[in-house]
Amino acid sequence: MTRLPLCCSPLDDHWPWAQELAGTRLVSTRYDPRAFTADAFPDCQILLPPELTDAADKRKTEYLAGRICARAAVKYITGHAAVPALGADRAPSWPTGTAGSVTHSHGWAAAIVAHRHHYLSLGLDAEALLSDSRATKLAQKILTKPERQRFRSELSARPGELITLAFSVKESLFKALYPLTRKRFYFEDAELLEWTEGGYATVRLLTDLSRDWRAGQQLTAWHHEQDGRLLSLVPVAVDQTC
Repeated sequence: MTRLPLCCSPLDDHWPWAQELAGTRLVSTRYDPRAFTADAFPDCQILLPPELTDAADKRKTEYLAGRICARAAVKYITGHAAVPALGADRAPSWPTGTAGSVTHSHGWAAAIVAHRHHYLSLGLDAEALLSDSRATKLAQKILTKPERQRFRSELSARPGELITLAFSVKESLFKALYPLTRKRFYFEDAELLEWTEGGYATVRLLTDLSRDWRAGQQLTAWHHEQDGRLLSLVPVAVDQTC
């Protein structure tokens, strides 16, 4: 087994949500750029992308941590360790027969991988919880006008939680749909319809991305808050298209 670099903690495969997803595995690690060394990539048998050659240690460490998690998750699912390459569009290129997503935030990285016969795509995002003051300043950039009206009470009582959730769910939606459409979209192109304390939310697309993914389609998002971090997931099942 390839040893972990000093900049990464032992891998954790704890599943944070109440419901399991068939044929899916989440793997996470904590990382510390201060412990990054130049030999970390070759020691882990992971290639440093040419685009990151001159990047800061922080960027190299978060990339390495995410790929270590991805390799472990792929092995859990397929039985064969494989590292998703960095595509020309900077999105991960997953091994044939798998779908996945990588995220990193403030010293924590994770990857989720599934069999393609269960899920066409997965979008995973982690965000540090915003302070109420910071969230209030960002509200108009992240929430549409209907969202601000729909969630008036939450925006007044707990803006940090609401804005972090909306931000993260929309990021997860993008990461789930971009591999299927290869079309970029932004915060104003999706809206949060509802969310529950039990860890679920509904998000609606507001723009046409492809023949299969059009304005008005709704997807379920999962969310979980722990250690000052919000983790969201948007799974796209094999039959979840127009």
